[in-house]
Amino acid sequence: MQTQMNCFLPYQNAAPIKETLDSLRSSALIHSIYLLTENQEEEEIDGCILLPVDSIHSTQTIKKIAAYADTPYTLIYTKTAALRMGMFALERMICLAQDSGAGMVYADHYQIIDGEKRNAPVIAYQKGSLRDDFNFGSVLVYRTEDIKKAVSDMSIEYQYAGLYDLRLKVSQQAELVHINEYLYTEAENDTRKSGEKIFDYVDPKNRQVQIEMEAACTGHLKQIGAYLKPEFKPVAFDQQDFEYEASVIIPVRNRIRTIADAIRSVLSQQTNFRFNLIVVDNYSTDGTTEAIDQFATDEWLVHVIPANQELGIGGCWNVGVHHPKCGKFAVQLDSDDVYSGEDTLQKIVDAFYEQNCAMVVGTYMLTDFDMHMIPPGIIDHTEWTPENGRNNALRINGLGAPRAFYTPLLREIKVPNTSYGEDYALGLYFSREYQIGRIYDVLYLCRRWDDNSDASLDVVKMNAHNIYKDRIRTWEVQARIAFNRK
Repeated sequence: MQTQMNCFLPYQNAAPIKETLDSLRSSALIHSIYLLTENQEEEEIDGCILLPVDSIHSTQTIKKIAAYADTPYTLIYTKTAALRMGMFALERMICLAQDSGAGMVYADHYQIIDGEKRNAPVIAYQKGSLRDDFNFGSVLVYRTEDIKKAVSDMSIEYQYAGLYDLRLKVSQQAELVHINEYLYTEAENDTRKSGEKIFDYVDPKNRQVQIEMEAACTGHLKQIGAYLKPEFKPVAFDQQDFEYEASVIIPVRNRIRTIADAIRSVLSQQTNFRFNLIVVDNYSTDGTTEAIDQFATDEWLVHVIPANQELGIGGCWNVGVHHPKCGKFAVQLDSDDVYSGEDTLQKIVDAFYEQNCAMVVGTYMLTDFDMHMIPPGIIDHTEWTPENGRNNALRINGLGAPRAFYTPLLREIKVPNTSYGEDYALGLYFSREYQIGRIYDVLYLCRRWDDNSDASLDVVKMNAHNIYKDRIRTWEVQARIAFNRK
């Protein structure tokens, strides 16, 4: 007899679910189909069992699924839109779940967007894949015994983080296995660009959701031995002498439209200390080099063209940080962006001393090219708290801007030679032992335009970025487990 599974589907109305039910019922593996409904007056459907729930994402719903799950495998569908399974797709998922011993399997798939069928590849799950928005697709096939074990360990009732808590707990018991085969087609109604989606987690209306996600992730880190208590190494700022108290570092390549604005915003800073600007010009070919040279008469400006021609943004940062003119604090400014006022640099340096921290992260405002505010506006990363920020940092995809570092430590650690995620890697590394200072005033105008690195990415590029950040998190989780063992 073939291994069977129960299916649990969110149910809002009969029209879109009919195609989904017809598709599922074409497989001999299906034992029972449960419709999760938040409306107890929803129309009953022949051959299906209605289960009243508060939300598919709640702990209460996950516990109800576990109670009704009485087959070896359990399918949870996370959308209400129509679903079409490929031929023998469920058989393939069960086969690979059995062969791999997976606690959960998920697959590449197709999406219908504006009537067009498109490839939607997803990525492999890692120990560091802790983002609550990790994209598994909408079809999740769990080994039922792992759901029941996970539920038995759920001591906190979540309204929003129940499904997230489930996959974290299952991942402690078994692998979450990616099947890189296109096994189904789902409808996708969120057609926003990648640069718009990445800020969902800092939207104020999602704050309660994020609080729950943080709690679930923190509990997971405690269980796997990667949680860090709010205990930090003190920073001594008088160990070396520097000619300058601070240096702003701008890595740049081919930003003729914005580099002059960035430079002017630095040179307009008013401080009670000496500072300079180090522009690392990575072999620009569009006139950027000449635009920088127009400011060469200013003694505060250091224009560097690195000898090494294989540098990303992180490599350019290393050139600037290790320059003999670099100050005690190295402060970030991207070549697209500008500081919001003349006191930004003073606020950043003051924060190092006031908060005794090795790194400072500020608050920024999203603007269009002409520096008019655009949604979601101010990005303040209030999820970073002194008590738990460095743990929660493993769950989110960014830490904020502008960023600044205590130069002796940054010279010791060094910046990954990449052009994406290098700042996030540094934040995780610094926060392992040192306090990260926070400034909640808007210090920075982050301009969103077509040439931004993440303004509008296709799925392949987005996946590459997410794989790298998941690797960064995996390395950091492993390092923190080892750190705690010491």
